[in-house]
Amino acid sequence: MFSLFRYSSGCRCAANEGDDPLRAQQLRGRPRGNEQLVNSTSRNALSRVLTPGALVRLALPWLAVFALPLFHDLLAPPAPPALLIGALVITVGVIVIAASGVVQQAEQLAHRMGDPYGSLILTLSIVIIEVVLIAAVMLGPGKHETIARDSVTAVSIIIMGLVVGLSLLLGARRHALAHNRTGTSQYVAMIAVLATIAFVLPTVAGTDGSFTPAQALPIAALTILLYGFFLWRQLGTQAKDFRELVPAAVAARRSTVLDRAETGGGLQSGPAARGNRGSGSGLGSGSGSGSGSGSGAEPESDSPHTASIDIRQILRTHRAELLVRVAVLIATMIPIVLLSHDLAALLDDGIAQLGAPPALSGALIACIVFTPEAITSVRAGLAGEIQRVYNLCLGALVSTVGLTIPAVLIIGWATGATVVLAESPAMLALLVVTIALTAITTAAPRVTSTHGAMHLSLFALYGLLLFTT
Repeated sequence: MFSLFRYSSGCRCAANEGDDPLRAQQLRGRPRGNEQLVNSTSRNALSRVLTPGALVRLALPWLAVFALPLFHDLLAPPAPPALLIGALVITVGVIVIAASGVVQQAEQLAHRMGDPYGSLILTLSIVIIEVVLIAAVMLGPGKHETIARDSVTAVSIIIMGLVVGLSLLLGARRHALAHNRTGTSQYVAMIAVLATIAFVLPTVAGTDGSFTPAQALPIAALTILLYGFFLWRQLGTQAKDFRELVPAAVAARRSTVLDRAETGGGLQSGPAARGNRGSGSGLGSGSGSGSGSGSGAEPESDSPHTASIDIRQILRTHRAELLVRVAVLIATMIPIVLLSHDLAALLDDGIAQLGAPPALSGALIACIVFTPEAITSVRAGLAGEIQRVYNLCLGALVSTVGLTIPAVLIIGWATGATVVLAESPAMLALLVVTIALTAITTAAPRVTSTHGAMHLSLFALYGLLLFTT
């Protein structure tokens, strides 16, 4: 009866359309079927993305962009200390709020798209912010020949020492942490090579700690090519090497379900079930908890224990939401670019009045840029998602060195500015030890809170050297 009613209604509508051309035009202009679905999806995407918190993080930085020029005359160097401190605190706070808005959108994209694609979006967003801030300070008033070196060194120690150490210290107290060693070893190898290019070569092959003009462009090109090849492999055939390990028990249950479907109800052990007997501890991207017998065995990266992601299906299904999030991310990042010049002038004046070490500017930029991502990494550690911690931290460091160093070399070559990259012996020794400890930690089948404590101790040494050398 219901079908008959729908049929008769459709006939009446068709007849009415034929009898009344105006009515037919109105009906044709009304969204139907897929059009209604698209409109509904777009509205849902906007409501999910444009939350009150996201709107605040978007509006406040833009308000600061238009308000700060009104105080330029009052903040002309040397500004009164109280006014300078207040302006510096407000500017840094606004940039941190904007950076947290960028990270929030990038993190939602990361959760939607999965690793390594999501973590890459997050790290690239952070690196773009850092490059903008470094370029603003380097091209601003005063002499800042070492700002790129100081910032990248600070980022390296903060990431490998503080953030990784804290994530391991807190996460290992709750979970048995096992990671995908094939992917993490590639991160560490890239960091070692890029750090050698950035900080060691200028000392032994450059002039006064800088690359010569004949060296700068080839070094920048080599670094970009190496990073590009790594990125191509990470997003291509080796994407599985950077994904969270699925717990063996979950893999076994999935294998059992598949075997039942294929055999019509018969139970088989399956490769995942066999892996359950031979594996130690793992991490699930869904639950985030690890379980293991303590044997320390690790499933290979191409085993059924690694989660698979169909990125094309994700892009098709959530296209509207992804586009809106990318637009909000860019709109939130633009104020950081516009405020970076004012921050550079305030930092220069503040450090000159305080008599603080010049390297403090680089450390402050690193803290501004990586505070939101550090919070995300620590949360992942608390959830037991150790591979996500490495993707966020080590992936961010690879992107930082692989993109920041070429960017500043090209800027220096184009503007004639001197870029000093050679590090002091004390900082260079600390950086080498930190990379070596990271290599040892990532080579372990299972990481513990003791590893985290050792990483934190190296960060404490960095703080000591920053103010005493």
